[in-house]
Amino acid sequence: MKYFEKQFKVDEKTFYRRLDKFLRHVLPDLKLSSIYKLLRKGNVRVNGKRIKAPSYELSLGDVVAVNYRGNIEYLKRLKESRELIPHNLPIKILYEDESFLAVDKPAGLAVHPGKGVQIVTLIEGLLAYGKRNGFKPFLVHRLDKHTSGVLLVAKSPQAARELTAMFREKRIDKRYVTLVKGLPEKSRAYLKDVIDGLREESEYIVKKAYSGCSFLEVRLFTGKKHQIRRQMAKIGHPVVGDDVYGDREFNRNFKKRYELKRYFLHCMKMGFIHPKTGHYVEVLSELPDDLKKVLEKLS
Repeated sequence: MKYFEKQFKVDEKTFYRRLDKFLRHVLPDLKLSSIYKLLRKGNVRVNGKRIKAPSYELSLGDVVAVNYRGNIEYLKRLKESRELIPHNLPIKILYEDESFLAVDKPAGLAVHPGKGVQIVTLIEGLLAYGKRNGFKPFLVHRLDKHTSGVLLVAKSPQAARELTAMFREKRIDKRYVTLVKGLPEKSRAYLKDVIDGLREESEYIVKKAYSGCSFLEVRLFTGKKHQIRRQMAKIGHPVVGDDVYGDREFNRNFKKRYELKRYFLHCMKMGFIHPKTGHYVEVLSELPDDLKKVLEKLS
C-alpha cells in the first residue's frame, strides 16, 4: 500500500485562517471532496494534534501534516488539459481600489478551468488585466458558469486573507435574484441546512408572483457550492432552468416558451465595510438583458 506524507508550515505566503482553505492552497492537485475526506478520517494534524474540523483556525507558524495510507491518485483532481494563460477579455469592472476588484461576470463564462474546459476562463482574463496593471488576482469565491453578476477579486495575498475573513465572518452582504418554480408558501423565509457538516444559511423574499413561477431576492449568509439552487429545490421551488436540481420537463417547456438559455440566477449586489478605509462599499450589477426579456414576457 502506498503512503502519502507531507508537512507544511503556515507563513505569510500560505496563510489562510481556515484549515480547509489552507489545504486547498497547499494541495491544489486534490479534489475538494478529498480534502474533506482527509479531515473526516483524521489524516490531518496541526502541531501534532489531529484536527477534523474544516473551520479550524490556523495561526502563523503552525505546522500542518497530512498523512494518508493508500493511492493518492484516487484523491486527485482530473488533470487540466492546459495551463492558465493570460488572455485579454472584455471584462466589465464594477469597482476597483488598491486592494480589491469587482467584475460583472457574464453567464456562460467559467471562472476557472475545470475538467473538459478548453475555452478561455475569467481567471485568465483577470491574469491579463492584472499583468497590465501591476498586480496578481486572487480568487476567494466563485460564481457558477451560468450564474451572472458581481464577483469580488483580491489584488494581493493580504487582501485575499481580508476578503476571506469577511466572507467567513458573514461581513459581506450578498444578494441574488432568481426565478423559481411555483409560489413559496411563505413570502419571506430563513433557510438553514447542514451539508457534510457545513452550515448553509440564506433568506429569500418573494418580490413578484407570476403564473407558474416567482421572482425572488435571496440573501446568502454562507456561500456553499450550488447553495441557492440546492436549497430552493429542497423546499420544492427549484430555480427555473436548473436541470441538475430542478424539474427538467418544466424547464424544457419554460425555456421553449420564454427563450431562456440558462438557469435564472444573478448576483445583483455585494456590500462590505472596507477593512482599510472603514467606508461602506456597495457593488451593484444590473439584471442582464437575457433575464430581463424573460421577465418582460412573463408580465
